[in-house]
Amino acid sequence: MLRFCMHYGIHFILPIIIGLFFFKEHRLKIILILLAGIVLDLDHLWADPIFDPDRCSINFHPLHQYWAISGYFILLFFSKTRIFGIAFLIHILADTVDCYLM
Repeated sequence: MLRFCMHYGIHFILPIIIGLFFFKEHRLKIILILLAGIVLDLDHLWADPIFDPDRCSINFHPLHQYWAISGYFILLFFSKTRIFGIAFLIHILADTVDCYLM
């Protein structure tokens, strides 16, 4: 239960908290973009099985590999892509915590 709450709390509650506290001018837009970071899970569609509760996503799925994660960090350095980098890194954080709690 802890693993479930931590994983989905980071996926869905953390983006709302970040949007409310750090992006007050465009809260709703930023929160929606941060929540849309879940789109990284589309790479699960290429896995067999698509969902395996005992599989660590990090460095398994293409958009969860280290080369992709380094790209998400690079997005932080540019103002036009920063929010997308934050969204993707929140997603990676949630999956990393999930891996450690397995």
